Amino acid sequence: MKTAWELDKLFYKGLKDPQIERDQRDADKRVKAFAEKYRKNKKHLKDPKALAKALADYESLIGRPSVKAGYYTSFRKELDVEDKAAEALAAKLDERAVKRGNQMLYFTLELGKVPAAVQKKFLAAKELAPYRYWLKELFEHAKHDLTEPEEKILNLLGDVAFGRWLQATDNILNKKTVAWRGKTLPLPEAGALVQTLPTKERRALYGRVREVYESVGEVAEAEINAVYTTKKIEDELRHFATPYEAIIKGYQNDVQSILALVDAVSASVSISHRFYKVKAKLLKEKRLTYADRAAQVGEVKTKVPFEQATRMVREVFGELDPRYADIFDRLLANGQVDVYPKKGKTGGAFCASGVNVPTMLLLNHIDNFESLKTLAHEMGHAIHAERAKSQRPLYQGHPISTAETASTFFETAALNRIIATLPERERLVALHDKTQDNVATVFRQIACFSFERALHEAIRKEGYLPKERIADLMNAHMRHYLGPVFELERADGYFFVNWSHIRRFFYVYSYAYGQLISSALHRHLEKDPRFIEKVDGFLAAGESASPYDIFKSCGLDTNKPAIFKEGLAAIEADVKELERLTR
Repeated sequence: MKTAWELDKLFYKGLKDPQIERDQRDADKRVKAFAEKYRKNKKHLKDPKALAKALADYESLIGRPSVKAGYYTSFRKELDVEDKAAEALAAKLDERAVKRGNQMLYFTLELGKVPAAVQKKFLAAKELAPYRYWLKELFEHAKHDLTEPEEKILNLLGDVAFGRWLQATDNILNKKTVAWRGKTLPLPEAGALVQTLPTKERRALYGRVREVYESVGEVAEAEINAVYTTKKIEDELRHFATPYEAIIKGYQNDVQSILALVDAVSASVSISHRFYKVKAKLLKEKRLTYADRAAQVGEVKTKVPFEQATRMVREVFGELDPRYADIFDRLLANGQVDVYPKKGKTGGAFCASGVNVPTMLLLNHIDNFESLKTLAHEMGHAIHAERAKSQRPLYQGHPISTAETASTFFETAALNRIIATLPERERLVALHDKTQDNVATVFRQIACFSFERALHEAIRKEGYLPKERIADLMNAHMRHYLGPVFELERADGYFFVNWSHIRRFFYVYSYAYGQLISSALHRHLEKDPRFIEKVDGFLAAGESASPYDIFKSCGLDTNKPAIFKEGLAAIEADVKELERLTR
């Protein structure tokens, strides 16, 4: 078992490896040939057989070795935020990739604009059956396409109008430190430490962390207004009526079903309020502050070294299906998991994957219960990615909504098993932590969705929003889900400075969506262990069908609010159990 990424083995031998340039030249050559071929020959816009050949050529360009360089530089930066050489090369590679994409842009734009009668013929053609869902999505999204020159301009401006704004704020925050008990802590470490401390110390350290966020408020104010106004301009150009429509459709969900999810969760915030009332009781506090939101109510003292965590999680996954244990083993054996925190490494955890690119996991394991849950969650993403590799290149991806369902499904499977193994005195703490995570995943993320919605609408109406107004908006929506037991101060709203999800517009709903649907999958699995075959069908489906159809094949209708209400009822049941145990 290896515990560090072996990037030089899996990708390139270094930033100056000549293979990087060879791969880029190969991509440049192939894309140019494709672009020239189908600009001259338009038969594929009328004839199904010709289109099938053109799509096969198009698909052959996906996952060419050139894409590995972008992943490589990104991963180098994740391991060392000060790796400026990797950042510089990444910018050059991105610019080159955008230019290649622009050469091919006409192909999908022209295809999306074929007459409705031709679209119907293509969707019914036997030769195009493997591409039917991809074509259906293309035709649907073509309604919002611009002209080729306009699309090229937007592609070229994407990084400077969005990505570099985000990078600037991230770079500033990554360099910030917090003085605490004679030590100088990196800002992410100080933020993570807050929830582990007793009340007095917790609130004191939280105050110092909050001061840092507030000090960066002016930069974040400019950044937020810039990227949100850029989003407004693009939505207007593409004729999207609301700021969230493009995102929800891009994630292949139905807008009305997601709004029904938001409404169902928002109408059930009393569940969240009840949880925090219990939390206050466990903390022996009459009132809570924002510093207490994720505070520990006790400690699961059972230490879980990484070797033990892997054994426990692997066993659970293997009992679901031996294929999942095999994937687990292979990733660890191949140096595709970077396990431990180290100086300069980015905080948090993630899984990244792509066509013909190794699936990579970044963790920051510190031998505790939380790290074990993170391992299960990120390995869930990895299993989803690996199972989807059975699909053709066009379908090896997955929309965010199904991705979060997969990761939550595996995390829940591991969590339920592991809680049962804890000493009795620690089970209450573990149940609290599980419920707190679910409340945050569902109620907090939907509160964030509503905050984003209000923020977009305010900037669109008023033109520019000062940092104080942004902070006030955030507090208003956080109060809604936290409930009356909390007392928030205006400065608490400055946590918008660090909340990366609000820069990745409306991404947050996918967490709630995934959690509630995952709950439904587990209920079916409890009734019939053979249901795992349907779950695996969802995992292996990749992007070959809509999330609605994928989950429909599992017997779940995600267009009906009932499925979300069932998941909310499961959270409420855990809250009731906590209330019973703390009487």
